Amino acid sequence: MSDIFLYNSLTKKKEKFEPINTLRVGMYTCGFTVYDYAHIGSCRKYVMDDLLKRVLVYNGYSVTHVQNVTDVGHLVSDANEGEDKMEKGARKYGKDPYEIARFFENYFYESMDKLNIIRPDIICRATEHITEQIQLIQKLIDKGFAYDTPEAVYFEADKFDKYGELFGQRLTDKKTARDNVIKGKYQKSPYDFVLWVKRIGIHKDHIMHWDSPWGDGFPGWHIECSAMSMKYLGEQFDIHTGGEDHLSVHHPNEIAQSEAATGKSPFVKYWVHHAFLMVNGQKMSKSLGNLFTIDDVVNKGFEPLALRYLYLTAHYRDPLNFTWGSLSSAQNALSNLRSQVFAAYSQNQRTVLSFEKDAKREDFARRFRDAINDDLAIPRALAVLWTVLKSNIPSEDKYDLTCEFDQVLGLGLSEIRAGIREEIPDEILELLKQRDKLRKSGNFSEADKIRQEIEIKGYIVNDAKEGSLVRKK
Repeated sequence: MSDIFLYNSLTKKKEKFEPINTLRVGMYTCGFTVYDYAHIGSCRKYVMDDLLKRVLVYNGYSVTHVQNVTDVGHLVSDANEGEDKMEKGARKYGKDPYEIARFFENYFYESMDKLNIIRPDIICRATEHITEQIQLIQKLIDKGFAYDTPEAVYFEADKFDKYGELFGQRLTDKKTARDNVIKGKYQKSPYDFVLWVKRIGIHKDHIMHWDSPWGDGFPGWHIECSAMSMKYLGEQFDIHTGGEDHLSVHHPNEIAQSEAATGKSPFVKYWVHHAFLMVNGQKMSKSLGNLFTIDDVVNKGFEPLALRYLYLTAHYRDPLNFTWGSLSSAQNALSNLRSQVFAAYSQNQRTVLSFEKDAKREDFARRFRDAINDDLAIPRALAVLWTVLKSNIPSEDKYDLTCEFDQVLGLGLSEIRAGIREEIPDEILELLKQRDKLRKSGNFSEADKIRQEIEIKGYIVNDAKEGSLVRKK
């Protein structure tokens, strides 16, 4: 088995991946807070998680992938202030919090499906694991790491010695970052965080609430990830991912409460954090009107897989700037890639390989594996695929390597048959054949009429020297 190296944001260095169990990997990915539509910034994070999982499987590991659904407890601030995002979303859309939770959860996973993201093995909702969260909070109280107050139960950060060192941040830096946090009346310090919120003050009318040993209320955001990840993966597991915005608050809190409760360290061996997606050089925000969804991408005439291709062009730890122009370039690149793959498939004439070409094929496979195993250097791996398709190895071997590489890239390239994707209706295929015959005979005016007919029926034709490809609008 080849070595995999991952940048561990906890230690701030690239490390050889060595799972707790030899061939079995436990992986937890912070999920979506289902109070509104998932945007393409979130989509990038989940495509990167998908690539990590695919790389592990490609290398022979069995992966148990757990992902949470945050449907209660995530306050507007990642620290301790503001109302619950679910309640805010319910008010915005005039619906019950449970209604919007299921609606936006479905929208989220439909968006993930369109990006060809493999669904997690276990999807766990915070509202369905209240008992586990209460039990974990009680354990922290019993061990002296948490304290009950009239407004909430808090984790006492000072009691956890390593808290000020997590992810390379000093406690003074954390304090500075939280100077503007509105402290609870009974909160001992700005970096103590909520484990259980009581239904008083701004939360007195909270619709989602449960009984607990500390009174009627609901769990804080941080406790859910510890409770659910440990339920399904154990008190220690291999990989935990999230966005880079989780480095300062959410993930330090997870580590502190988990290790304090179990007495075991490390809670997680490898922490993987993804950089943000920028839009036209700016951070995405509703006030700037630059929050786009998968629906926006499709309505502009692009494929979701073109967005996936765009994500693949940047390393997961590097910011990526999104523009409609860059997405257009990604769509063209994906179409050209399909043309090349189609050419390799259609010229299926395997011959006995010369030693030189056989060595080239093996070298391509090695270069691809070296790239993906070097902290997910996907842009480098994508470049290897293009080099394969432009090389002089037999077409059959080009196609075989493409299908092998696409197990990681997830662009649907192995689905290409006779220049189309398999879901194209026979009626459209027949029109495409007629058009190709007209073009070969030089009758371009009639061929253009058929193109227009295909487009009216909801499909787009892309021409290349290797043949024609058709895709849904």
